[in-house]
Amino acid sequence: MSLVASIVIALVALLHVYFLVLEMFLWDKPAGMRAFGQTPESAAATKVLAANQGLYNGFLAAGLLWGLWLGPEGFDVQVFFLLCVLVAGLYGAVTASRKILFVQALPAAVALALLYLGRVVA
Repeated sequence: MSLVASIVIALVALLHVYFLVLEMFLWDKPAGMRAFGQTPESAAATKVLAANQGLYNGFLAAGLLWGLWLGPEGFDVQVFFLLCVLVAGLYGAVTASRKILFVQALPAAVALALLYLGRVVA
């Protein structure tokens, strides 16, 4: 596993920890409402749903960090969780906001490519 792939995977994981914080704890606060274009009314009405979504983002981060912790033996775990992030990003881009394609799906795709390249080159 290449160092560059590990760094990008760690960044994807940290990004999902950030999503967790925004969705679980800041959804109805100014930072959360600004990040997701919410009004106070819509944020209040969707707070529980956002917290649930944030929890799932936390699971994605935990899986990626677990895969990194396993080292080279964590290749399959890393691939699985990166694919989960990629699919979630693609679905979000189609159903919620095209921005999700660049914020979530693209980093996961880059990490997957680097992960596979690191395996082929090694």
